[in-house]
Amino acid sequence: MRRWQEHLPSLQRRLALPQTSLQLCLLGMLGGLIAALLIILFRLAIIGLQGFFLENTDDFSSIDAEFRWLLPLGGAACIGVIALFTGYRHYRLGIPFVIHRIKTAYGVMPFRNTLNQFFGGILALASGFSVGREGPSVHLGAYGASSVGRYLKLPYNSIRILAGCGIAAGISASFNTPLAAMIFVMEVVLREYRIHVFIPVMLASVVGALATQLVFGHDRELAALDIINLSVWHFPYLILCGIIFGAVAWLFNRHLMLMLRTFKKWPLLLRLALAGAVTAAVGYFIPHAMGAETGAIQFAINNPTEIHLLLVIFIGKFILTLFAIGLGVPGGIIGPIFGIGVVLGTILAIVPAIIVDNSSNAGTYAVLGMAGMMAATLHAPLAALVAVMELAANQHIILPAMLVIVTAYVTTVQFFNNKSIFLMQLDFMQLPYKLSPADDVLQKVGVLAVMSQDYQLLDNPTEQQVCEQLDNIQPPCQLLIKRNEHDAVQFYTAQYDVSLSLSGDSAVHYLPVKGLSQQCTMAEVLAELEDKREGIVYIYQDHPGQPMGIIRWDQLRALLIKQNNLI
Repeated sequence: MRRWQEHLPSLQRRLALPQTSLQLCLLGMLGGLIAALLIILFRLAIIGLQGFFLENTDDFSSIDAEFRWLLPLGGAACIGVIALFTGYRHYRLGIPFVIHRIKTAYGVMPFRNTLNQFFGGILALASGFSVGREGPSVHLGAYGASSVGRYLKLPYNSIRILAGCGIAAGISASFNTPLAAMIFVMEVVLREYRIHVFIPVMLASVVGALATQLVFGHDRELAALDIINLSVWHFPYLILCGIIFGAVAWLFNRHLMLMLRTFKKWPLLLRLALAGAVTAAVGYFIPHAMGAETGAIQFAINNPTEIHLLLVIFIGKFILTLFAIGLGVPGGIIGPIFGIGVVLGTILAIVPAIIVDNSSNAGTYAVLGMAGMMAATLHAPLAALVAVMELAANQHIILPAMLVIVTAYVTTVQFFNNKSIFLMQLDFMQLPYKLSPADDVLQKVGVLAVMSQDYQLLDNPTEQQVCEQLDNIQPPCQLLIKRNEHDAVQFYTAQYDVSLSLSGDSAVHYLPVKGLSQQCTMAEVLAELEDKREGIVYIYQDHPGQPMGIIRWDQLRALLIKQNNLI
């Protein structure tokens, strides 16, 4: 144990640099494993609960209607009790909240929010609410992996990368889609492509996929779909389908935000009760619309020609998802979007089926519907393409999927001015998620990478000792003065001020110096020194009264000029 602690400072300094390292890759894999174990436990809990009343997981049509409507009501009550126990102020959950924490808190997730997400997500999915498991997976993955960094007191820039590793492992463990999980993290959550981030996230995603395959096998949710290669004459119709997917995505996002605004002032328990009542009423008549996405997808696979029933399921799924997500039921939005897209794509397949008197294209159109809806709703076209490739496990889907995704995305952005639903939710909740160019650069560099030992420390010196030290010190060496004031330790830097000496006062001018933890990044240094554009901060390890180095304004300025010429 002692030898491990001896190597920790060198590990912390290494990870303060924004560069690829073996240490970060290994920690990313460890964080990914912890995240995957949390997701596996989460999924097993859902399966275990549903096993008491469902014949097949997520198939709510297998139970009597007289009992089915009680499930969401009971689930809403239990979720409310958990929220009451953990505190309502800790009820910010899901992917938008994780994006906010990634940008503003380096991916460190609050414990009580995570408890809400874990137990609330289990109850929501087990009781038939139309929410996805990827929302809790992202939250739990970020918490599990970032906990490794917090335990080791790593620099926050590396904890942020570990959080991304946990998210990738969580999604990979949830859907068995390692490549799509990695792309989703880079495209939607981190919103950047840097090689020193990309490599550990990739490894964590692999770990998540291997872990879930060991427990749940290699089956993929869309593997049962019969996907065939579409001939060229389908492509003009695919463009029309893409336009429809883009329009439906805009309608979905618009009405979800309307739900959020309409019920914003309602108490949480009342909102959960309404969500339970609506789910109970709709689920009583349309059981395939309940749950994450499996029920709707399975019906579309088994009954591709039942257009009237598919329309009913599509409308029911649309409504249940709006009420569940809009009223604050803990869960994700991607799963229901998959279900809506698959059903809508199967419905649109009826046109070519009528022309050729053959419904064999229904499976292909179902997958394309999922891709188009995901790209247009989440503004994640690359993640959507990769997701359908992995879930369908069929290369014939690539070319038509690219056409549908591009058409749906351009339609929803240009003609409907539709934004990503995650960013719309963040704006509504007034959670910041944007960084200035300078902060974006500086958050990637830990203070240990820039910290200097070029300083002299005086402990409670007299005025004469300060003057003697100032006479002997040579720039860029700094004089750091430690004083005990009012039972607290304060640090100052000192310099001569001619104007003070002319007025008869002491010729030495003292400036307070702020201390920052060794886990901080250069963004926190900028926040302290930006207004004056001069001075220093000191860095401490465990106790603020024990400095281990300093960072000067000119060092910060040089870093900004070197990185992006931002100052």
